[in-house]
Amino acid sequence: MRLSVQYRTSYRYSEPARRVIQLLRLTPHSFRGQNVLDWRIDLGVDARLRESRDGYGNIIHMLYIDKPLTELTVTVSGKVLTEDRAGVVDGLPGDLPPEVFLRPTRLTEGGKPLQDFAAALEAEGGTRLERLHRLTSTIKSRMSFDTGKTVPDTTALEAFDAGHGVCQDFAHIFIAVARLSRIPARYVSGHLFRRDGKVIQEAAHAWAEAWVENLGWVAFDPTNGISADDAYIRIAAGLDYRDAAPFAGARRGGGNEELSVDVQVRLARTQSQSQSQS
Repeated sequence: MRLSVQYRTSYRYSEPARRVIQLLRLTPHSFRGQNVLDWRIDLGVDARLRESRDGYGNIIHMLYIDKPLTELTVTVSGKVLTEDRAGVVDGLPGDLPPEVFLRPTRLTEGGKPLQDFAAALEAEGGTRLERLHRLTSTIKSRMSFDTGKTVPDTTALEAFDAGHGVCQDFAHIFIAVARLSRIPARYVSGHLFRRDGKVIQEAAHAWAEAWVENLGWVAFDPTNGISADDAYIRIAAGLDYRDAAPFAGARRGGGNEELSVDVQVRLARTQSQSQSQS
């Protein structure tokens, strides 16, 4: 699919912020199944923006603002050509060895409920790929999608015990259980084209990737109970949410902060379509 993305994040401060530093993970790589046609970051203020790569190979931008401000808007827009490869992720530049993604983190550490869950899934047998598909569908059926009940620091175990959460929590549970079964797994942030026609979304999306012999990395979305297909745009990955979050940073001053996010993912018109409608 040829997808168009517009992702706007706005911060409003009750008092002038004297200095703002942000790490942005907003720009996707091209790899097999995902070809970035056009991508740009626009800022509503005068700022310095420096591009580099982090330790996981993600494209990052460091944003520096040294002048007082009460509002900051970051707008991302672009077009990406995607292909359905049944979740297989191949050709990423600078990828790390799978064993790196066996390490638990505070957000993905296990506990007895998750250990029991992992053991029950393993007891059903099957290949690694079959077990990962079963994990994906079981999380979707067991968990309720519910916004406002969890926060970015909610752990996989806390969300699992509560039985509800958002896509971040679903991904953390998947990763925690996979690692308990000695399967390398990582957190992925990105965007999702909604086939139900919902163009405007309140946030970016999150899912997971797990390592499967003879296939490599395979993407699973436990929120929707499927492997990622051509409706997904992959942006960044890491051990957990903190390594792949779109924004991370600090500021000096600013008082209270108000955040608003608007994401729009739609089918992009081709040049011939645009000409025929002009």
